[in-house]
This record gives sequence, structure tokens and C-alpha cells, in this order.
Amino acid sequence: MTITLSDFFAIMVDQPVVLLIVILNLAVIMVNGWTDAPNAIATCVSTRALSPKKSILMAAVFNFLGVTVMTLFNATVATTIYNMVDFSGDTHNALIALCAAMFAIVVWATAAWVFGIPTSESHALIAGLSGAAIALQGGFSGINGDEWMKVIYGLILSTVLGFLLGWVNAKVISFSCRNMDYHKSQAVFGKAQIAAAAGMAFMHGAQDGQKFIGIFLLCIMLSQGHPDTADLTFPLWLMILCSIVMALGTSMGGMRIIKSVGMKMVHLKKHEGFAADLAGVLCLFVSSIGGIPVSTTHTKTTAIMGVGAAKRLSAVDWGIVKEMVLTWVLTFPGCGLIGFLMAKLFLAIF
Repeated sequence: MTITLSDFFAIMVDQPVVLLIVILNLAVIMVNGWTDAPNAIATCVSTRALSPKKSILMAAVFNFLGVTVMTLFNATVATTIYNMVDFSGDTHNALIALCAAMFAIVVWATAAWVFGIPTSESHALIAGLSGAAIALQGGFSGINGDEWMKVIYGLILSTVLGFLLGWVNAKVISFSCRNMDYHKSQAVFGKAQIAAAAGMAFMHGAQDGQKFIGIFLLCIMLSQGHPDTADLTFPLWLMILCSIVMALGTSMGGMRIIKSVGMKMVHLKKHEGFAADLAGVLCLFVSSIGGIPVSTTHTKTTAIMGVGAAKRLSAVDWGIVKEMVLTWVLTFPGCGLIGFLMAKLFLAIF
């Protein structure tokens, strides 16, 4: 099933609930752009490898490329998000529940941004969808267990692999460069870190952009009465739309998150920033190829923790880490509950 851009506009005109879902999804993408995407360039800014303005511009460009290019070649993350929950049944109720899920995600993500804590829009997206699907189906039959387990795999992968790669990279680089002139090595790693940060921004777009594309496709397919993935297609115009909005969100700001992740949690030098960025890129690439949805915030943060721990455990500000972990722990039940309650409320009203 192929949906053209003109068909998409016709669907929104014919079904106002679809228009509302689209607006809310675009709002979530925008929020993701200014709260989640800055994590990709946080270390690049904190080590002064690149100025904040240039870093944000670079992140915007490479987020755009990540969404579009990666989805063209490998769209398994979008498919996972699409298949994770069951919104089958009455089309009207399914769309109402999906609308409630997106509303819950906007509320949760915006509240986290106000407090300046790097939350995971990925986890919020998954939690909000799951809560709404449970409300729609009247139980856990609304959850596809096999696909949802990929979220658990993603949590383990991003935590363990991100931390381990950060630690190993830092150790290998420090050992390899022990006899090099410090100032010359920092100049080299400053340039290398810019490339690695661009890679992080690209992979952020590849991961998070596909998640939102999955929501758009779910909305479109439900509106046409085709909830299964047999007719699933990925229109180019949809990839471009998501990438533009995410890039716009990134260009609008993000310094608060950059300070929390790149400046407060652990003080990094250029070679350490490169080690963290490289670890994040590798972890996100493996996850994307395997169709495993992971949090880019989670991945980058654990990579930074690994680099800090490679120096000494006291180099990491564990108070900031504790604050972040608490936010992640609360996201699944918190946003899931909001999604559930909003779906019940919306279904009762509409």
C-alpha cells in the first residue's frame, strides 16, 4: 500500500483525528530534536572541539541525513515500533487511543525538558503507546510480547555495551597515545571528535527518526483499515518530513541538556570525548541494524560513564547519574500510566 503526500493530506481533511495525531507526533519529534538530539554533540561542546552554534548546526544536518538515509536502507526499527502494540479493532477507537498516547508523550517529554533532565523520548514513546494499547484492548493482549522484548534487549545492550565500549575505548586510546605529545594528540582528537559527534547525530536520526516514522505509518494504516504490516511501505516524503522537523528542533536549542550530559556528569578531554562518541556510534549502529529500539540518551550517557570510570570511579558525578537513572526508571510506568488514563478518558469522551 502506497500513500502519496496528496493522499495523506486528503486523509487528514477527511479524518480530523488523524490531523491531531500528526500534529502531536510532529510536536514530539520537535521536542526530541531539542532535548534528545543535543546528547549527540554534548561531549563535542564540553571539550571545546566545536562551538555550540556550529555543533547544533552539524547535529541538525546529520540528524536529517540519519533519518532519511538509514530508513531507505534499513527500516527495521520503524517496523519494530509498528508491530510492538496492537491497535486493531474498531478504527475510530484505535485512532482515538493512538491520539491519547501521543498526547501523553508530549506531556511527559515537555515536563522533563522543563526540569532540564535528559529523559528518553524513545522510552516515553514506547511507554505511552503501550499504555494506550492496553486501555484499548482491555488488557495486556494489546502488547506484542515478542516485539516488546526488543525494548528490554535494547536497555541491556545500550547500558552494558555503551559502558563497556566507552571504558575499552578510553583505555585503548590512553595506552596507545601514552608517548605522544599531549597538545598535538589533543589537536588530532579534536578533529576526530567532530567526526564522531557527526556520526552520533546521524545515528540518533536513524534510531529516533524511524520510531516516529513508525507512528505515522501506524496512524495512516489504521485510518485506511489496514492494521497489519503486509502492505507496509516507507514513503520518501514521510522520511523527509520527520527529518526536517527533527533538524528544526535541534537547531532551536538544547544547551541545557548539553550542560547536563557533557559538562556536569564528568569532565572530559578531547580524546575521552572521542572515545565516548565512538562508543555511542558503534552501539547505536548495532542496535539499528538489528531492529532494536534503544534510547540514544541512555546509550550516550552510559558511554560517557564508561569513559569516566576508565580514569577512576570518582571522576563520574554519580549524583547526576542517579538523577538520570531515576528519570528513566519512572518513564515506563509514568508515561505508560498517563497513556493508559488519557486513552480511557479520550475513548469515554469521543
